[in-house]
Amino acid sequence: MLIKYIVDEDIAQYKKTCMTIGFPHCNFKCGKELCQNSPIVKMKNIEISYAAIVKRYLGNPLSEAICFQGMEPFDSPHDLFLLIEEFRKYTQDDIVIYTGYYYSEISTYVVMLYDYKNIIIKYGRYIPNQTPHHDEVLGVNLASDNQYAERIG
Repeated sequence: MLIKYIVDEDIAQYKKTCMTIGFPHCNFKCGKELCQNSPIVKMKNIEISYAAIVKRYLGNPLSEAICFQGMEPFDSPHDLFLLIEEFRKYTQDDIVIYTGYYYSEISTYVVMLYDYKNIIIKYGRYIPNQTPHHDEVLGVNLASDNQYAERIG
């Protein structure tokens, strides 16, 4: 699988220490000029296997969850679902998916995720000049008023 980055211990995305994986693709639904992730486009892709990511996660005693974000995880649905499958072979730890999509835009994928336990999705596009607000599900502040997280499994 291709990724943009991996952070073994991240405390900014979720209330638990998580491993963060940056997915490599985005259709720029928000517009490139608005995207807070635009600098990620310039990063080189890293090739790594699903098994290697899971092994790295399981070998780290500090991480209690995994977070998929980067560009847009739902723009790489095949890799997203295969990585979730690989994680679920070994752990039921929380999987947090940061997306810029709204539920109505990805409902087909979300329904498929109901089969898994401990899945959390952060929905909504970044809108500049909004007042950050605390999201109770994630336990962190989100940048735009229209963004929210939901535990679906």
